[in-house]
Amino acid sequence: MELTEAQYQRIADCLPRQRGNVSLSNLRLLNALLYVLENGCKWRGLPPYFGNWHTIYTRMNRWSKAGVLDRVFARLQQEQILSLRLEQVCLDSTVVKVHPDGTGALKKPARKPSAAPAEAAPPRFIWLPRMLGAP
Repeated sequence: MELTEAQYQRIADCLPRQRGNVSLSNLRLLNALLYVLENGCKWRGLPPYFGNWHTIYTRMNRWSKAGVLDRVFARLQQEQILSLRLEQVCLDSTVVKVHPDGTGALKKPARKPSAAPAEAAPPRFIWLPRMLGAP
């Protein structure tokens, strides 16, 4: 799933103008984003053909915050170049926590005896009230 130069020219007005000495063209960046979208790979898993993964991620993050990617994908669908449905799922270890007993961790031993042995000892007698007769 890659955009050709002709397809890119149809959506080029949605993208910010490149300024300065830029080694990564907008077309190559869009093709890298489509590669990640199609294959579900990590950013570090991008083929070297697309360029430095960190550069691609940084520009994608900047465009996402500025709303550029929303405009680009809307235009891609409007021009019927691509048909996409974007969904987002995020799981993080801070969200899904497991109780320590569920991880197989050893349980803590019984409570430590206190400094006063009489307090830590089991009770010497039990109160067991009984009714001996009717009141």
